[in-house]
Amino acid sequence: MASRRAFIQQGLGLTAASFLSVPLIGCATSTPVRHSSTTASSKPVVKPASPVQAQAQSMPRAADQLAPSGTGMNGMEPPPDIFDAQALDLEFWLRPRTIEVVRPASKERAKLLYWKDGEIIESAYQDLCHLLRDVNGGNETRTIDPKLFETLWGTQAFVQRYGIDAPLEILSGYRTPASNQKLREAGVPAARQSLHMVGRAADIRIAALNSEVLGGLVKSFRQGGVGFYYRAGPRGGWIHADTGLQRTWKG
Repeated sequence: MASRRAFIQQGLGLTAASFLSVPLIGCATSTPVRHSSTTASSKPVVKPASPVQAQAQSMPRAADQLAPSGTGMNGMEPPPDIFDAQALDLEFWLRPRTIEVVRPASKERAKLLYWKDGEIIESAYQDLCHLLRDVNGGNETRTIDPKLFETLWGTQAFVQRYGIDAPLEILSGYRTPASNQKLREAGVPAARQSLHMVGRAADIRIAALNSEVLGGLVKSFRQGGVGFYYRAGPRGGWIHADTGLQRTWKG
């Protein structure tokens, strides 16, 4: 039984589940393809958002979140290792992918169906690339690795199964080399050869999860590097996710 079983905020219920253990599959195509049967209801809508209303609540680290022995939330046993994305079944990865993101820096918010029937919907994919543009570097946009969106969507869809239905906050997406250098000069953690500069990294946050819990989940997808950035304050830290070599670090 997993030791990190009570990652959901107090008051949220957890339904017991059993997952077929299969390795993570890469369903994203390397080149966006417009789906031939996109309906009006699936058209991407990007609109300015009001400031995120729900402030992140302070949560204890996973090691301090143990449920009483033999019981889960609401007296029910949680599924084995609810943080392991490798336990997701094939049906999960073949379902249509709708991702909801917010950019606090630009106050933009979007909910986009970007993948369906094994193909990326090009218009939605382009909107997502725009949302991950360098908002601090002249709003320059570049192509984002589809594998990164696979991890971001999977993370959000995973926690939605357990009652956490919050947008994925994008704190940083693509960065121009000049923008990345400015961050370094200001003392902000930014690698000299950052994968942000090639569209293969994002700094993310989900309001209902602390950075340790979120990072543990992202790491379980085994799709690249994961950086844990712990910060004090009401909104806590964030997680760096990329599609480079599998590695972890704390900053």
